[in-house]
Amino acid sequence: MKLFIDCRMLGSGGIGTYLESLLPYFTKNNDCILLCSQNQAEKLLAYKDKSEILYTDIKTFSIKELLFFPKDLCKRINECDLYYSPYCNVPSGIRIPVFTTIHDIVFLDVPGLSSKTGTFARKFFYQNAVNRSKAVFTVSQFSADRIKQKLKPKNTPLVVTYNSVPEWFINDDGTDTNTKNTEGATDVSAPDSAPKDNSIIFVGNIKKHKGLSTLLEAFTICKKQGLDARLVIIGNAENFRSGDEETVIKLAELQDKDITFTGKISDSELKAFYKKARLLVQPSLYEGFGMPPMEALISGTNVILSDIKVFKEIYKDFPVTFFKTQDAQDLAQKITANFNVPAPSKASIPDKYSFQKTSDIITETFRRFI
Repeated sequence: MKLFIDCRMLGSGGIGTYLESLLPYFTKNNDCILLCSQNQAEKLLAYKDKSEILYTDIKTFSIKELLFFPKDLCKRINECDLYYSPYCNVPSGIRIPVFTTIHDIVFLDVPGLSSKTGTFARKFFYQNAVNRSKAVFTVSQFSADRIKQKLKPKNTPLVVTYNSVPEWFINDDGTDTNTKNTEGATDVSAPDSAPKDNSIIFVGNIKKHKGLSTLLEAFTICKKQGLDARLVIIGNAENFRSGDEETVIKLAELQDKDITFTGKISDSELKAFYKKARLLVQPSLYEGFGMPPMEALISGTNVILSDIKVFKEIYKDFPVTFFKTQDAQDLAQKITANFNVPAPSKASIPDKYSFQKTSDIITETFRRFI
């Protein structure tokens, strides 16, 4: 197949990581044209000999992309068998089959995350992707169900691909924390246990649906009960303080020595925090998939999760502990009970998700619709 892959989201958080992890599989067995901006060229150096790379300064979700996409780029797109986007942007002028991705619709489901104008714009782009796509990919059955409920696709199938740990996390420093199975899929299994400090970590953004307020309340309870622990928030303190007011108030009640903001950190530093921590706590109220728990598990760190529907779906067979969502007392009890529990073993972590499997699902869907 000849694929036109929109790579302009490379470097854009989880969506960029998702695409970056899939590109080796797409380009291995297909003739690909990759579209990116000039400042993303370095990320595609590995593909310059086997794929054609085109450049544009047109931003995703811009008026120019939506209504006035250049004719020369449209011509190149329409010479391919299909257009694929790792997100829900679809340029004008495309006549070949379109395939897009909606990872979640949190901005439609959780009030207050965006302005009315921002929410309307997101719904427009989601709906446009659903209407124009041969199939829409998403990363959990939960997200598929929410898309059906909110966007009501008529003839567009929703295909669940799931997500996985990115290659940089598995082996970015020459160490063998994981291996490959015979089909090339990542063997998602925990490394040998690393020396632990007394940290509990939270990895996520500052939005209210991440549930950090519940974790702060639970952490306060644990400290009052004598737990010798510190909380490490992987993020930036200044940005955090511009977030949810309730969480800011709870944060102010904690001693500075008990809580640390890392600020912006590198991938290798993130891996180090995972490996040293005794627990990762993911108190989310809403997720499309939720990667930090899997990253923690393969780093040899125990995980406590809110019992939201998507986590029960994704982590059903994994060695994790669930607590009642937004129940700080229950979370505090689970933190205390699990703080000194041995790290998860390799054998306890199922080989359930990989980008090899994800790419196989996507590629098979391409073949069914072109």
